Amino acid sequence: MSDRAGLDASPRTQRGRDLVSNLALAAGVALMTALVVIDLATDVSGGTNTFHVVVEGGVIAIGVVATVRFALRVRRLAREARELRTHADELTMNLDASRHEASRWRRDAGKLIEGLGAAIDQQFEAWALSPAEQEIARLLLKGLSHKEIAQVRDVTETTVRQQAQATYRKAGLSGRNDLAAFFLEDLLAPRATSSASARGRGADHSPPSRNAR
Repeated sequence: MSDRAGLDASPRTQRGRDLVSNLALAAGVALMTALVVIDLATDVSGGTNTFHVVVEGGVIAIGVVATVRFALRVRRLAREARELRTHADELTMNLDASRHEASRWRRDAGKLIEGLGAAIDQQFEAWALSPAEQEIARLLLKGLSHKEIAQVRDVTETTVRQQAQATYRKAGLSGRNDLAAFFLEDLLAPRATSSASARGRGADHSPPSRNAR
């Protein structure tokens, strides 16, 4: 919910403020222009000099141009606000879909993940890793760096490196890559391709040889 609020709030709020401020300016300029027009009409009907008419006519022209420019800017901001709202809605829908998919995956793979975690713990016990070394190994499997692990466990990076080396030595592994491969290599092995399966099925149903007949 907080992510969705973050998507909606900041850009929309800024665009909304720009739209309101420009709309207020356009209305203000239009009102001033209308007042000058009324004043000019009054002066002309009562008799006035040409210079005064020219000055107020220039003010009216400037006001009209400014009003048109502000109106066009308001129109553009309104269009951008609609586009931004549509984009934010699309992002929200994509975020909801991603969360739903992640939730479904966790639900479907829950038993597998639980079994894998238990198998990893059993292997750590077989390697006779200390509790600290087991935690280091788990964090290494999650992809954390030595520096990040040190921050998580509130120890020095040197301590983490020493415990990691002790883990590798007890397990008979060369390093982080071997540790990850030990648990994940078979799990992430590519499946047989459909074409290979099809060839296998074709071989099973091949016609009998002449000798068999």
